[in-house]
Amino acid sequence: ELFKKIYDTGKDMGTYERIRHVLEDLGPTFIKFGQAVSLRPDLLPPPVIKELSKLQDEVSPVEYDKIKKVVEDGLGRPLREIFSIFDSEPIAAASVSQVHRGVLKKEGAIVAVKVQRPGIRRILEADLNILEALAHRLHERSDELKSYDLPNLVRVTRRNLLREIDFTREARNMKIARTYAAGSSDIYIPEVYEHYCSEKVLVMEYIQGAKLRDTEVADLEDAISLARTGLKAAIKQILEDGFFHADPHPGNMLISKEKGLCLVDWGMIGRLTEGDRYHLIDLIKAVIEKNSNAMVKALTLIGSPERTFEERSLEIDLLDILDYYFAVPIKDLHVGQLLLAILELLRVYRIRLPADLVIVIKALVTAEGTARRIYPDLDVISEAEAHVKRLASERYKPDVLFQDIRSGISNILTMQRRIPLKLSKIADKIERDEISLRFRHENLGSFRNTLENISNRLAFSIIIAALIIGSSMIITTGIEPHLFGFPALGIIGYIISGVLGLWLIFNLLRSRKY
Repeated sequence: ELFKKIYDTGKDMGTYERIRHVLEDLGPTFIKFGQAVSLRPDLLPPPVIKELSKLQDEVSPVEYDKIKKVVEDGLGRPLREIFSIFDSEPIAAASVSQVHRGVLKKEGAIVAVKVQRPGIRRILEADLNILEALAHRLHERSDELKSYDLPNLVRVTRRNLLREIDFTREARNMKIARTYAAGSSDIYIPEVYEHYCSEKVLVMEYIQGAKLRDTEVADLEDAISLARTGLKAAIKQILEDGFFHADPHPGNMLISKEKGLCLVDWGMIGRLTEGDRYHLIDLIKAVIEKNSNAMVKALTLIGSPERTFEERSLEIDLLDILDYYFAVPIKDLHVGQLLLAILELLRVYRIRLPADLVIVIKALVTAEGTARRIYPDLDVISEAEAHVKRLASERYKPDVLFQDIRSGISNILTMQRRIPLKLSKIADKIERDEISLRFRHENLGSFRNTLENISNRLAFSIIIAALIIGSSMIITTGIEPHLFGFPALGIIGYIISGVLGLWLIFNLLRSRKY
């Protein structure tokens, strides 16, 4: 049914475009799955990623009475006790939630109330179960799709999607983001009224402004300053804070005369450890400096190769990518496309990056695309270079080095205390005969198929030989009935063995394995 729909959706469209339209028709879970997959350029080719990034989930709003019930059930009080004004018409409606404007009765503040659509969790879980079954079946039946690890991709999507519809988690994300943004006035995150929030209701400061997606670039007063602000904020969140908005596209950005550039919809975020940030800084620094050797070292530290590869070959391919992108004029140099090309190369070499780091690269790609939408001639390399070099040099400050040394000494002392205890436990297990070796076989599918083919051909050969020998013995007996003057059973046996023999020879010649 799914593939029939893909075919009928639009015969004049390309395959990837058809898939996007089908996902939009199938509903919120499939849209969210497509959006999640679009954040994984390490798994899918660029044309698929580009098409899935266009997925939209704007739908017709839910009736006011149903929304009112969700708010009252979530907050445990009648609507009139919380809001002096609550607009019945939403200001935005998506597949998972919709947003209404209101005024808090106690605080007198104008707020935006994000309300979950009734029954959406049940719909999502049912659809996710279907997706999971489909992913397992495709993974088992297609060797070409095994490298994408579809079951794991669905598991990650399930986890992230169910987290995204928990608005208490989004409220906490916004509070953390506001803490990090407190020391910088570059970007604004709306204030959250936590005591009015629940799993299905999120109450936050209402921002009077227009979405960047709906704003004409020609109408912006200071486009270059706005583009720099957005790009700088993304770099700071990722490389300095380690807590970042995972999808900073123009639909999640508001331009306000009072607050400036505002970032909303914090349901999907990413986190990086200090070590991950250092490796990522080394990688971006190597890209900016066009240092292929440093890039290989950074990538091998970050990634997990699924098979052995020649580092020199990878370095030559990286140089080829760098030469191609750095040969174009600065205004035409897209760092995002360069990073995606590197990810595509890693996919070829079967080097898998951690999911969080891949989402980082996708966030950087989206942030650059948003900045260039505002100001196409923005020199992204120059804007990023100063931040990256500053963050790289901060790693070698005396206090940071002293902390690293102290942490290393502490780890050595801890290990020294643990080693005797671990050796003692191993000795005890040896004495009790509890030490066992476990073997795990991998990638034996083709070997098993080969053995099955050999066994089948050998069995056929034995059967044919038995038929020939049995028929020859019957021929010599002269028993009736006769056919062409010879025993009929012997003749039939010869015919059957001849047909089977010709069929076996034909298969051997066709497979060219002889």
